[in-house]
Amino acid sequence: MKGHKVGYVRVSSVDQNIGRQLEGVEVDRVFVDKASGKNTARPKFQEMLSYVREGDVIVVHSMDRFARSLKDLVTEVDQLVKRGVAIQFVKENITFTAQATPMDNLMLQLMGAFAQFEREIILERQKEGIKIASAQGKYKGRVHKLNPDLAEALRQSWREGKYTSKVALANAFGISRQAVYRYLKN
Repeated sequence: MKGHKVGYVRVSSVDQNIGRQLEGVEVDRVFVDKASGKNTARPKFQEMLSYVREGDVIVVHSMDRFARSLKDLVTEVDQLVKRGVAIQFVKENITFTAQATPMDNLMLQLMGAFAQFEREIILERQKEGIKIASAQGKYKGRVHKLNPDLAEALRQSWREGKYTSKVALANAFGISRQAVYRYLKN
């Protein structure tokens, strides 16, 4: 019996388009994470790992969509291959299976290292650009969702116990739970 072809797609934010990643690739099921790839504790990633069985093939647009660090990439690919699950990276045009050769393993290490290096260079350039823009007065940082009066109203509501959870507080003010933590911290 032939296994399933399972797609995995990851974008860093809810606003990003997922369409291009597996465009033209037929899969039986797709798992989509709209979260940072800083680690492998992503909900749909973990669900996909639980879903796949021996004989299945996971199709991912590129190595950096699967894992950001070389360590995570090598660990996850190794564990999948040991379970009899193949993994195909479309952009890199490479597939890893249980029959991996020493050359395949070298390619995984090299290409994964390049993907991690590329990500680190992008972040370094971004920090440099922000520093220059800040010095020129062109970059002011994150735009706050709440004006100072609303921010104080949020803190007051929490102090008075009007909301039993930070999620309820976030919903009431139309912001994320993480934003509630930032406002309460300040």
